[in-house]
Amino acid sequence: MPTAASRHSDRRISPVFLGIVAVMAVSGWAVWTDYAATVGLAVFLFVTSAWIVSLCLHEYAHARTALHSGDLSIGAKGYLTLNPLAYTHALLSIVLPVLFVIMGGIGLPGGAVFIERGSIRGRWKHSAISAAGPLTNVLFAVVCTAPFWLDALDGVPMVFRYALAFLALLQVTAAILNSLPVPGLDGYGVIEPWLSYKIRRQVEPFAPFGLLAVFALLFIPEVNHFFFDGVDAVLRGLGVGGLESDCGLEYYRFWQGTNEFCESFVNE
Repeated sequence: MPTAASRHSDRRISPVFLGIVAVMAVSGWAVWTDYAATVGLAVFLFVTSAWIVSLCLHEYAHARTALHSGDLSIGAKGYLTLNPLAYTHALLSIVLPVLFVIMGGIGLPGGAVFIERGSIRGRWKHSAISAAGPLTNVLFAVVCTAPFWLDALDGVPMVFRYALAFLALLQVTAAILNSLPVPGLDGYGVIEPWLSYKIRRQVEPFAPFGLLAVFALLFIPEVNHFFFDGVDAVLRGLGVGGLESDCGLEYYRFWQGTNEFCESFVNE
């Protein structure tokens, strides 16, 4: 039986996570103050570290909800420390989503914590565990866009606005993609407890390929346009224009050189 001391250590915030938060804070300060010699590099570090923080919080939300739903093994697995290295699939949870941000500018959800579903009773609890992750991305997007929808942008440097807009885009894309009722994604996890045993058994073999199928569909131009039109509509509802998120991506990909059109707003 775990002692109080062991439970405390299971929930102590990891130095790895604190280090990532420190990178986010320092690089965010460098973007805000224009202190960095290469502002694009500062934007890259700020957005990447903030994206990793959001991934950690996404998985923490799953784990914390599972703990309160009856899975007492969560703490011993290290999921409550926010340490990305403790995840079941660190490659899928952290490395792959970061690579997709770099290559495609899209927030790709990852798979991470292993939950003892047999320890949890009640379909609503199973659905809540799956829903907790995407809801965290929604909350992160709301926080990132707060200066926009609160009309509190006076004094906010333009490049920092671009970085926040792009970070918000990543959160919105992650929330939408992960909410799809596709096997292997959280959206399917929400509805799965309510499906018949026969349907669940038939769908189960396709779970490892669900995310790949969604990503493949996004390569179809019509699907891609429809998806990003939806993302743009959500961002506009949160006060973020397409120009701001597009310029955020331009600054994020600093190795390609910054778009002169975006720079013209910064230099005004």
